[in-house]
Amino acid sequence: MSDKDRRSISCVKPAKEDGTWSGPNCRTPRLQFGPSSLRLLLSGSAVLLVGCSDKSQSFLTPSGPVSALEYHHLWLITLVTLIVVAPVIVGVPLLAWHYRYGNTRARYAPHWDFSSALEWPMWLVPVAIVVVLSLYLWSYTHELDPYRALAADKPPLRVEVVGLDWKWLFIYPDYGIATVGEMAFPQERPVSMKLTTDTVMQSFMIPALGGQIYAMPGMVTQLNLKANRTGDFEGMNTQYNGDGFHAQHFQAVAMTSQDFDSWVKAVRQNTVALNGANYRILAESSTPAEVQKQFGEAAMPKDVTFFNEVVPKLFATIVSRYHTGKSVSPSEQPGTAAYNAKVASK
Repeated sequence: MSDKDRRSISCVKPAKEDGTWSGPNCRTPRLQFGPSSLRLLLSGSAVLLVGCSDKSQSFLTPSGPVSALEYHHLWLITLVTLIVVAPVIVGVPLLAWHYRYGNTRARYAPHWDFSSALEWPMWLVPVAIVVVLSLYLWSYTHELDPYRALAADKPPLRVEVVGLDWKWLFIYPDYGIATVGEMAFPQERPVSMKLTTDTVMQSFMIPALGGQIYAMPGMVTQLNLKANRTGDFEGMNTQYNGDGFHAQHFQAVAMTSQDFDSWVKAVRQNTVALNGANYRILAESSTPAEVQKQFGEAAMPKDVTFFNEVVPKLFATIVSRYHTGKSVSPSEQPGTAAYNAKVASK
């Protein structure tokens, strides 16, 4: 399978020297105010609020069962809420117009203080709406539980996700491979993810497929997703974590089962091994583009790095290092200046 078939990251690219970043589907203007960290924070927020011009990158155009349920939930709650909101929006202007100063025909009753015809609807309707919303909340909370396995006739694909500064590491324990900048999986097959970080807390999200989950050092969270069609879907970290935050994006690529098998073979053909020494270098603060410059080979897609021969139980090792009962020293903690300096000196 060619690089074009694997499809590299196309929606978000690392920042340019002029402060902008863009891709074929996205355009983000340069922010001219504030320190660099504030510019990066606001740039990331703008992406989440405005999104890409490609509508397939949002849960408003669902591409999986989870995002479809979120989409339905949004409109259902909106319509139920409008039962209260719509009369207020319509009634207030009408009352103001009817009782305007120039309308001499309006009946003004200053001694009126109670009406059964108004009191009962004013109290019962909001109570009924609260009850209905509570029932929907209870139901959808269970249906949208990120730990809940998705029903399918195929076994889930296991992916272990590690958040680093400023990239996501995807480990495929059943295949002995790992990637940075790209997470591939077959369409119509559930993806069962376990997530942690080896640095600060981060927030994992693929909007078009639905679901958002936090990842924290020493803890393991879970997320289950599935794509109903093939395509590229933008993934990101929505938790601001420093200067490289704007570049912590990846491409979630849903492909046919045959293409996924070919993708796995292509990853295994690369000669970069994710052993202990290479992981220590990978854990240094760097963006996906910088990782590829250091580890990448010509056959790899742009800003994507493939690893094979992943050290056994790497994910469990990363989690367990925070369970020794002792604080991790700054020189051993990825993301710190001391750790970066130590790695750079070797």
